[in-house]
Amino acid sequence: MSTTMASTFLRSIQKHPLMLYPTALFIRKNGVLYCTMKNTEVQTATQEKQKPRIKVPPRTQTITTNNVSKDYEAVIGIETHVQLNTLTKAFCSCPYNYGSPPNTSVCPICMGLPGALPVLNSKVIEYAVKLGLALNCKLSSNSKFDRKQYFYPDLPKGYQISQFDVPIATGGYLDLDLPVEFGGGHRKFGITRVHMEEDAGKLLHSESGSYSQVDLNRAGVPLLEIVSEPDMRTGIEAAEYAAELQRLVRYLGVSNGNMQEGSLRCDVNVSIRPIGQSQFGTKVEIKNLNSFSSVSRAIDFEISRQVQLHSQGQGDQIIQETRLWEEGAQKTVTMRKKEGLADYRYFPEPDLPGVILTKEYVDAIRDSLPEAPEMKRRRYEKMGLSMQDVLFLANDINVAQFFDATIAKGADVKLATNWIMSDIAAYMKNEKLTINEIKLVPQELAELIASIKGGTISGKIGKEILFELLAKGGTVKGLIKEKDLVQIVDPVEIGKMVDKVLTENPQQLEQYRGGKTKLQGYFAGQVMKVSKGKANPGLLNKILLEKLNAKS
Repeated sequence: MSTTMASTFLRSIQKHPLMLYPTALFIRKNGVLYCTMKNTEVQTATQEKQKPRIKVPPRTQTITTNNVSKDYEAVIGIETHVQLNTLTKAFCSCPYNYGSPPNTSVCPICMGLPGALPVLNSKVIEYAVKLGLALNCKLSSNSKFDRKQYFYPDLPKGYQISQFDVPIATGGYLDLDLPVEFGGGHRKFGITRVHMEEDAGKLLHSESGSYSQVDLNRAGVPLLEIVSEPDMRTGIEAAEYAAELQRLVRYLGVSNGNMQEGSLRCDVNVSIRPIGQSQFGTKVEIKNLNSFSSVSRAIDFEISRQVQLHSQGQGDQIIQETRLWEEGAQKTVTMRKKEGLADYRYFPEPDLPGVILTKEYVDAIRDSLPEAPEMKRRRYEKMGLSMQDVLFLANDINVAQFFDATIAKGADVKLATNWIMSDIAAYMKNEKLTINEIKLVPQELAELIASIKGGTISGKIGKEILFELLAKGGTVKGLIKEKDLVQIVDPVEIGKMVDKVLTENPQQLEQYRGGKTKLQGYFAGQVMKVSKGKANPGLLNKILLEKLNAKS
């Protein structure tokens, strides 16, 4: 069947929807076609339930990490799916925008109609090479696509286009630094492979559970699957690995990495074995992890569950299966028995040519790579910053770029760090803004720091100017001139202010000279009020002390 015939067939099923799925129920709401199917027992990681969740505090969890025996070691690996932010899908010209009305970004190729042939989006290859290089992988100069056979209602072709035995990248590693609150230290985790594939659609289950609706907007969206080596041993390590991967894809610009949108999805594999044993235990996969916190908690629960079974002599009850993480109950539950490779019946995709990478193509991409998070952290460390500072600044690429631009203008490194991590971060949190949305620009932060350091304005005045710049923008010099904020450094002028305050507070002056020396702070505050905050603090305190002690 030609593409023209397939397009005609697509239009005809909108008039006669039962042609496509005889057992399906099609509903049209507000001009949008919904395909609904009777509920099936099988679910996938792409499915989303619409049932309300009851949140139960974590303390109701019956198995905790405290139960983990020192006699066992956990072995953890992660399969991460990263949704690429290409303008169109992997094998057709349909766009994908998160939150679009169901089935509004579909075509004969997305819907798997007969005769509709895929055409590879070249941007998918570019992004795969970028990530492969950033993960220190070896690239395959000649890779291919394969068909992974399995049926779900949200996978209309009955197979997924993926890569099997010849992935585009293999044998890499990811470096990361654990936060201080988790013990700190450097970690290096192996990367088995990175391969390209397409996403399936999504099932939306009714509250009653009697039927499910199929949304094919996501069908055909390009993914990169990153498979780690089983190098992690705790839930914290796994969560930090996933967070570093999110950080990396954002730095590279290949994905927004938002877990809440499904742009980054983690399936973790957990097994345990006696300490000292080299052979792996039975692997259990956990799905439905929508935050780094849930990755850590799900792994810790699963480790405890498996250790408990072993300690009770029921280790044979640990089977290779897929389990779901229930956020409300804070536990994993059986989803389905895990398929094996034979179940997928892989074979080469006949409708797509092989992917051949030339040295010139790879070198051009290598030269275009930005500074990776790991490289940025090492550079910041060499500047003398603490690991806490380093992790904060390098966590968000936009914050890192703002910091880099500020010090490029000559700002003191530590002062720039302090301003960004304290007052600027607090303002962004309160106003729910990103650093790209504030009005302050790096050049003006550098100017503000220089003005305080050079004595033009005081630190107190500097804070007032900062919040003005954050909210309304403008320039430091302009605000200093407009509001007459230049710091007073004339000893004679400050001396007159001190005399005025001492004359107006004879009782406090008598108390000070009677031994109540803590009143110095009171006098300093009064002088600052008189100067409208413009008196140089160091000079003020020097002159104040001289005059306070003059007649003692």
